[in-house]
Amino acid sequence: MLPYAIKEGFSGFRRATFSSVAATSAMTVALVLVGLIAIMMFQANSVSEWLKQRVGEVELFLVDTTDDVATALFERAKATPGVAEAEYVSKAQAQEIFKQEFGDEAVVFFEDAFLPASIKVRVKPAYVNSDSLNLLVAEFASWNRVDEVVFNRPLLAKVQGNLRMLSFVGVAIGLLVLLASIFLVANTIRLAIYARRLMIRTMKLVGATDSFVRQPFIVEGIIQGLIASLLAIFIIWVVQFAVAAYVPQIGDPSTMSMFLFSMAMLASGILLGWIGSENAVRRFLRNVSLH
Repeated sequence: MLPYAIKEGFSGFRRATFSSVAATSAMTVALVLVGLIAIMMFQANSVSEWLKQRVGEVELFLVDTTDDVATALFERAKATPGVAEAEYVSKAQAQEIFKQEFGDEAVVFFEDAFLPASIKVRVKPAYVNSDSLNLLVAEFASWNRVDEVVFNRPLLAKVQGNLRMLSFVGVAIGLLVLLASIFLVANTIRLAIYARRLMIRTMKLVGATDSFVRQPFIVEGIIQGLIASLLAIFIIWVVQFAVAAYVPQIGDPSTMSMFLFSMAMLASGILLGWIGSENAVRRFLRNVSLH
């Protein structure tokens, strides 16, 4: 029965060219929309990670102390849970940074190294939230020889609010596109099945079971889904590389991410064709009249 279903599935795909093309095109559009939304969400997540790294910077200003004590504090900061990396800035380095940033206007301070030594700490993205940062700042402030701990609290609150809004809007748009895609594919396949209602009715009249009738259509749906997913993968990567050429900050996707994304698209296309054809044929067989 399976060889017959596969053979008839390919034959049905060739015979009903218009309905097959229509169903394949609908699935291609649906997969392209869903795929582009997925890539946009991935890029948005990358941007959010970058923002968190920029916001999650804490600076510990030290009171006058020896190099050994400063080095010990630096090593302790690096070993603190939640810290991604740390950098020690001596008084001389701080003075040089001040000169570079303020230029000639800083000449009045050149003779006096008035800036304290400090330790710049970059927090891991998972710790970049108000609660975790406040705990880290409180811990750093409790250390001996630490005079002040500074981080950009208003910017953190603003970034967190924007990221929550971005996540909500992205999920809402993704669900809307997904529902619209499912509706589009389901109706297109249903019309394709309806176009061959006489053949289905004839098969039922000669005693074919519902399972026997369904199988070739399921194979045809899988073929349509496979072709649609291949077309969608090609279109999405063309768009991805075209956008990356104009917006270098996006960067090219890695080989592994391309492979995983392509496999996910192939699986989604096959599943979409399978489920769509299965539901459409089952519903049609339930209502077909043999009289």
